[in-house]
Amino acid sequence: MNAEDRCDSITQLLYGQVVTGNNVIKKGVVVIKEQSIIYAGSEKDLPAEWASKAQAIQADDAIAATNVVRLEDGYLLPGFIDIHVHGGNGEDFMDSNAKVLDTITSFHASQGTTAMLATTMTAPKEQIDRVLGEVHAYMAQPMPHAQLEGVHLEGPFISPNWPGAQNPDYIVPPNLAWVEEWEQRYPGLVRQLTLAPEREGALELIAWLCAHGITAALGHTNATYEEVEQAAAAGLNHAVHAFNAMTPLHHRKPGAAGAMLTDSRIKTEVIADGIHVHPAAISLLAKVKQEHNLILITDAMSATGLEDGHYTLGDLPVIVQNGVARLMDGVTLAGSTLTMIEGFRFLVQHVGLSISQASQMASLNPAQSLNIHARTGSLEAGKQADILLLDANLHLQGVWIKGIRQACI
Repeated sequence: MNAEDRCDSITQLLYGQVVTGNNVIKKGVVVIKEQSIIYAGSEKDLPAEWASKAQAIQADDAIAATNVVRLEDGYLLPGFIDIHVHGGNGEDFMDSNAKVLDTITSFHASQGTTAMLATTMTAPKEQIDRVLGEVHAYMAQPMPHAQLEGVHLEGPFISPNWPGAQNPDYIVPPNLAWVEEWEQRYPGLVRQLTLAPEREGALELIAWLCAHGITAALGHTNATYEEVEQAAAAGLNHAVHAFNAMTPLHHRKPGAAGAMLTDSRIKTEVIADGIHVHPAAISLLAKVKQEHNLILITDAMSATGLEDGHYTLGDLPVIVQNGVARLMDGVTLAGSTLTMIEGFRFLVQHVGLSISQASQMASLNPAQSLNIHARTGSLEAGKQADILLLDANLHLQGVWIKGIRQACI
């Protein structure tokens, strides 16, 4: 290689089946230059300039050894984006500091998550204040692992009738003053807020959230179908962990679940672990939630990645048995121990979705929900090099975040 080509040695070439939109390109290549994707598509259609550079890179054994990855029957996908995750590898976002955030983001990066929202629990205001301050400070510095895109406040403005694994002692009515204060102190940090729309003051708060570009999400709610529709008219456009902690679907009382299913304005999250939602119900969701309206999440708690045993979610004790997290009553599900790669495989292998459908649920759809799809969420030239390499059995073989390869488990 000449000097010019050697200066270009930071270019990385990834070969495999490239998943772009609804297509799977059999003999594909993704070209990475520094932090960005230069090309993603068919190897035979690689522009002449880059084809010659690719040949030069591969001709230099030393450079090719670190800069070229080839897995012909593997899949190249956009990195996963988890907008509802509480922790992992023994740590909880409610205990945030730089070390905790490094632990959580590095663990989930090893499982294919390239971006995420730090998700809180229902807690006293001063504790939420502290978490917001820690996450804000962390995001102000270069983040070495999965990128935090902000905070998802799950509560405390939820229904005492449907607390799930949230501490009922700290459930309060919607408080616009609190949210205004958080937005003033940390502009743009709160990206999603889960609340019960039937509670007094909720509609005013939903309208404010909508006006400020914050996702107003339905969850832990006792709302009727009609109350959800009223909230959607005010700007509510999201539902967390479908079917869980909400009024169920009945043919004469559709409930919050019925509104979630039928209202195209509402994007819907699903925990694809076969525990929170039956595969048949996920299949139903995939049929009715079109136009990028279905989003894979983990709702992962601190025990994710660890053995069965005793843990906490927020400040509530949790027992994990056979990988299922429940409160000490042995009944109430307490988040999950799911990872995004496991959820992705479940969608393909147990629900029957195509790889491209599952990829959109795990990457593009959450990117659109966060309005970051112009820079990530799909394999396109000009976007961040947030890329996954999976083998033919859909097991991770490589994770790149902004062009930097991560350690994967």
